[in-house]
Amino acid sequence: MQKSIIAALLLASCSGSVVHALPSGAQSFAPALAQINNSTPPFQAWLPELLQQFNQLPQIKAQQAKLKQAELMMLAADNAVYNPALDVSYEDGVDQTYGIGISQTLDWGDKRGAATRTAMLQAEILRSDVALSRSQALAELLLAIVEQRRQGKILHFQMQQLDAAQRQLTIAKQQLQAGLLSQAEHQLIQLELASRAAEHAMVEQEAIAADAKVLMLMGTASVAFNDFITALSVDDSRYVIRSEVTPELPALKGAYQQVLLAKWATEQVKADTAADPTISFGAEREGDDNKFTLGLSVPLHLRNNYRDTHAVASSEVAVAEQNYLAQVRVISQQQQLFQLSFPRLQQRYEQWRQLVLSSSAGIADALGQQWQAGDISTSDYLQSQRQLASSYLAGLSLESALYQAWLDWMGASGQLEHYLTAQLSLPAHAKASK
Repeated sequence: MQKSIIAALLLASCSGSVVHALPSGAQSFAPALAQINNSTPPFQAWLPELLQQFNQLPQIKAQQAKLKQAELMMLAADNAVYNPALDVSYEDGVDQTYGIGISQTLDWGDKRGAATRTAMLQAEILRSDVALSRSQALAELLLAIVEQRRQGKILHFQMQQLDAAQRQLTIAKQQLQAGLLSQAEHQLIQLELASRAAEHAMVEQEAIAADAKVLMLMGTASVAFNDFITALSVDDSRYVIRSEVTPELPALKGAYQQVLLAKWATEQVKADTAADPTISFGAEREGDDNKFTLGLSVPLHLRNNYRDTHAVASSEVAVAEQNYLAQVRVISQQQQLFQLSFPRLQQRYEQWRQLVLSSSAGIADALGQQWQAGDISTSDYLQSQRQLASSYLAGLSLESALYQAWLDWMGASGQLEHYLTAQLSLPAHAKASK
């Protein structure tokens, strides 16, 4: 019966035959539904402030310090490996002997070049890891903020429902006194008020927990944010979103560069174990005699030819490749899950918007009028209100699931920060057309 009542009211509201007056308790749906139906504001309204707060977090500043350290390591690696050595000697014998010499080891194995290349690869790996970490941290933060906003919407909705239930009880008392309502129906309204009060208390706890999560992540529970659900996309090159799995994906760059570093490690070992010669020049004066010396020394790899060291470096390549393939497997699974779930969630959400948002407010008002006029029973009225409330809360859950699926993929793939910063540089007409 309830479904037929809502269907009839839906038809009436769509045809314009329901007059929105005497709203009673059902009026609380209109403001709550309007919160979702608002157009998405531009990112410029909140994103710059959020990113500024994010960059001030201690763990983010620590990452920035590591990046600066990596730059310094590249500069240090590009310096000369060997400094010249100065040798001064004096001997007091029959004849006093004075000597001075200078020696220089030559970087014959190109240790400097190998170290510079290694430092560059390590810096690239660190940049990739930091970029991935930042995207994952941003995704976690935005998910926490989205949940905070969702709980705030639910709390606001439940407050409206509680106020509506209190108004319903007032009307029910008047109708009971006028003989238009039975004692049993009056008690149903009282039970409904008690149920709304209990739901409000439970939602309050969940809202406090959501505030606490944001507080733990950002140091404050008040963070600038506006919904951007209409900007979510599966794969759009214009907005720097890639759903394919390639080595260029930020989440795989670090692992791929680890393979390059492992391959280069064999060259690094060759350079480190190279027999670098040392050339020396000297001058000596013994009594009235002057002597000049020229020397050359070369290390001999007799007791250790470093073959095992080379073998260890070569084996690291296989380890790095397997680690990369394992990472590819994980990212591929996440990508498949994203492409499987996100379009379906998006489709359900659009259907919900069309079916619920376009008519629920009219139905809610009509239900109140029908109940006050005695056209429907109190139990049917309360049941219909419950169905409408359930529809609204289901939409909020779909909205949260959409954010969850999108942010999980964007964070895990390392694309989130790049996407957000790209949004700030897009012209206003591009945002409007999206």
